Amino acid sequence: MKKINVFFGILCLSLLLGGCGQNAAEELPLGEANENPADAAAGTEETEEEETEEIPEEEIPEEEPGLPVIGEREIKNGKIQSYLTGEWIEQEKGNRRPIAVMIPNNAPAMPQYGLSKAAIIYEAPVEGRITRLMAVFEDYDELDHIGPVRSSRDYFVYVAMGYQAIYCNWGLARPYVEELLSRDTVQNISAAVEGIHNPSDEAFGRISRPGYATEFTGYLFTDGLEKAIKRQEYETEYDKLYVPPFTFIADDYRAEYTENEDASMIYPGGQKDNSGGYGAYNPYFEYNLQDNLYYRYQDGKKQIDEYDGSQLAVSNVVLQYCHGEVRDKKDYLAFGVHGEGDALIFTNGKVIEGTWMRYDGDATPAKFFDKDGKEIVFNQGKTWICNIWDEYSEFVEYE
Repeated sequence: MKKINVFFGILCLSLLLGGCGQNAAEELPLGEANENPADAAAGTEETEEEETEEIPEEEIPEEEPGLPVIGEREIKNGKIQSYLTGEWIEQEKGNRRPIAVMIPNNAPAMPQYGLSKAAIIYEAPVEGRITRLMAVFEDYDELDHIGPVRSSRDYFVYVAMGYQAIYCNWGLARPYVEELLSRDTVQNISAAVEGIHNPSDEAFGRISRPGYATEFTGYLFTDGLEKAIKRQEYETEYDKLYVPPFTFIADDYRAEYTENEDASMIYPGGQKDNSGGYGAYNPYFEYNLQDNLYYRYQDGKKQIDEYDGSQLAVSNVVLQYCHGEVRDKKDYLAFGVHGEGDALIFTNGKVIEGTWMRYDGDATPAKFFDKDGKEIVFNQGKTWICNIWDEYSEFVEYE
């Protein structure tokens, strides 16, 4: 066999020197002539050297360096990096499905309890042109209770589904949420009120708050929550199809965005009253250079967590613009939280003009991109997402 191959190689070399096969070689792209296994077996060392063209080093294009990000999660000393914050957390908590709790945000409900422990806070307008919060918790074990807890709106439910969160509420906008909360795909812990067909009353109770209306005295109790999740037979861990909402910078790095515009003050509804949902209590965020956090203010005061007396603060603030509509005479609202839209992302004291996109249905979250279509790299820590009513976007201010 060895002799035949040598003979065949000599024969091919003779033919090439004589000009035979020239047209066939010209029709193949560079390097394709050696891709056939039979050709490779028949070739000799001399022919390979003739057909290989070295590209000068200076002509090889260099890839644009990107920010180092957290890749596949690893377990170290019993901890794993959170999908929601990028920070190291106990493995059990990092693999556990979060809970998404509806919390009122109007003055008569203040102060709320437990918000400083939330990994993500999602804020959106409701009827009356005030906002409501949906706090997404993965680390809530040390909290005895969370709240007060208020009623559901369907756009919050859809956002919670994207995080694979167990949705917790006390009450509902019945015409738009009753059927949704009854679906098998929406795993929820709901107080027993009219319109709820799978109640979990063991998870809720009232705490006396002198001077507060009854509607602001209902809380989610974490021991009852665990009992309800077990009784409802809900899955407690992320499934294999889970899509993390953010891409985070790797440990020991910071996403600085030095080329972007500075922005240390963020006013989701502007600095004066407006009817777009953020003006009633004039909330804003102030960036602190010392710890790189955005501190939340509302109604002219620091927004405080009753749990530990701390001011609410996050590493990232996102303004997610969504089309909104008034649905009926009760002023119930609808927001388009699927599809795509504009976004402003604030991190490290900078502002990034970008977009958001959510096209894979309810089970995946919105993802955020810059104007070049590259996914935003978030700094590790908590994130506050403000749903901005697109038709009132003119009121947004930052400086």
